[in-house]
Parts: sequence; C-alpha cells; structure tokens
Amino acid sequence: MRRESRAKAILMLSKFIITMTACVAAGHGLTSLFKLSGLWQTVCSFLTGIVIFILFAFILHVVGRNSRHERHDVKQHGTLLDAMERIAQGDFSVFVQTDDYVHAELADAINNMAKNLGNLETMRQDFISNVSHEIQSPLTSISGFAVLLKRPGLPDDERQRYASIIETESKRLSSLSDNLLKLSSLDNNPVIKSDFRLDRQLSNVILMLEPQWSEKNLAVEADLKKCMIGGDQDLLSQVWVNLLVNAIKFTPEGGVIFVSANENIVKIADTGIGISKDDLPHIFERFYKVDKARDRALGGNGLGLSLVKKIVELHGGGITVESEPEKGTVFTIRLS
Repeated sequence: MRRESRAKAILMLSKFIITMTACVAAGHGLTSLFKLSGLWQTVCSFLTGIVIFILFAFILHVVGRNSRHERHDVKQHGTLLDAMERIAQGDFSVFVQTDDYVHAELADAINNMAKNLGNLETMRQDFISNVSHEIQSPLTSISGFAVLLKRPGLPDDERQRYASIIETESKRLSSLSDNLLKLSSLDNNPVIKSDFRLDRQLSNVILMLEPQWSEKNLAVEADLKKCMIGGDQDLLSQVWVNLLVNAIKFTPEGGVIFVSANENIVKIADTGIGISKDDLPHIFERFYKVDKARDRALGGNGLGLSLVKKIVELHGGGITVESEPEKGTVFTIRLS
C-alpha cells in the first residue's frame, strides 16, 4: 500500500512539474513579445506561467464538474424512469431516494403515487377476499342443507328446519348483493334532492318496523319535531331502516329504543349490548363486524353501516357514534 501511494504521489508530482514547465514556457513565449531582458524577463515569464497554470486548472475543474453533473442527471433520470416502469408493472414497493433538489419534487410525487396505489391495491384485495368469504359461507350452508333435504324418510320438523336455514342464507346472499349494488350506485350516481318532512319519514319507518320490535317486546320512544329538509327520500329512508334494524337486533328483550329529531339532527339510541372502545373506530368500514359469529347468526354482512355513512356524507352531513359495552349505543346524524 505504501509503494502504491508513493508511486501515485510521484506520478502526480511529475504531471505537475511537466504542466508547470509547459505553462512557464508558454509564459516565456508571451513575455518575449514585450522584448524584456535579464531578471525582468525571467520574473515575468514565471508569473505569466503561474497565471496560465491557474487558468488551465480552472477550465479543467469547470469541465469536470459539468461532466459529473451530466452523468448525475442521466443517472437520476434513469432511476426515476425505472421506478415508474416498476409501478406500471404493479410493483408498488418503489421508493426513490434523491438528494438532488432538481429531482426531489418529482421523486416525492413518484413515492406518493406508489404508496397510494399500494393502498388501493390492498383495499381491492381485501374487498375481494371479504366478498368471496361472505358469498362462500351462505352458499356452503345452502348446498349442505339442500343435500340433507334429499334424504328419504326425513322427518317433517327437520325438513322445515333445513328449509328455513336455506331461506335465511338465501336472504343473506340477496342482502349482500343488494348492498353491494347500492354502494356501487352511490359511487357513480348523483343524489337527487327534494324537500320533505323528516319527522314524518322517521315516524313511517318506526311503524314499518313495528313487527320486529314488538316481537322482542321492545319499547320505542320518539320525540320528532316538525322538520323540512332537502334530500333523497329513498336513500335517507335506508339510513333510518339500517340504524333501527341494528338497534332492534342488538337490544335484548324488554329494552328501549329512542328516536329523536330536532331540525337537521337525528339521534337513534338503544339500551342494547353496546360496542367496545376498540371496535368503535372501525364500525363504518366495509365488511367490519364487531362480533362475526353473532352478526352472521343475525343475518348481517358488515355493509349496513358503510352504506349509512356513505348516504349521510353524500347529503353533506356526518354521523358519529357513542357506545359502551352493556350500556347501549347512540348514533347522531347531522344533515346539512
């Protein structure tokens, strides 16, 4: 290593001496034009040679720097193009690092695009997985109990029970399909608004669901102030139906459901089993279920509250929820 370092030092010194000698010679040629002699000729030749050497070194530095910048630019462009090509091929794990101010903004845009596309792909895969699971479960039940119904000599009570299960699972499939179509429609079609009495609509929904809450011996208390609003009556009706059906499902027999409306604020509360603190932030997510086994037994598919939130937001409003286990749940809907 020492020999190599010494050899490099000797080579660099030789280049310096040769270059300096050439520059001094050039300086001598220039100063000879002024017909100087003696000591002045020597001094001026040496000084002129130094100036020429400095200029030569500066030119080499500038040329070298521009060349390095060009190579750096080519490398950066290659990196950015490679990243975009990987994204186009479905690789969203791309991350471009750059300390070049010129390309920093473009690199950030590519990184954000890769991240957002990756999130969308994850959501797409989760959605397909959830839909497949929700379809597969009732289909398995329908297929299995249909086979049992073929058994000869099957008692009537068992036949009726199997037929009821098939009917229930068929309705669950129909509900899933219906909710998916509604969500898709909401994503693509505008809301058509008209003026109507919100208090009357809520009263009609409560009466429509009377067979369900009466069967569980639930009390429904309503405090509905006269209120005119502008909105899509059919869509908002689905909001109240979904929320009240959930309240009926998850409120034990003998419980109470409260419905109030004051101007553009609607509250639907119950004395049901409530929702845990960990589950509350997720209840409006598609296919999310607080208790998968319990919800499936009651015919849920995890889309009802997603549909509710989407409809409310399309009306320029918002929905919030307060709940504690075994202390009931309160949904508050604010419409614009």
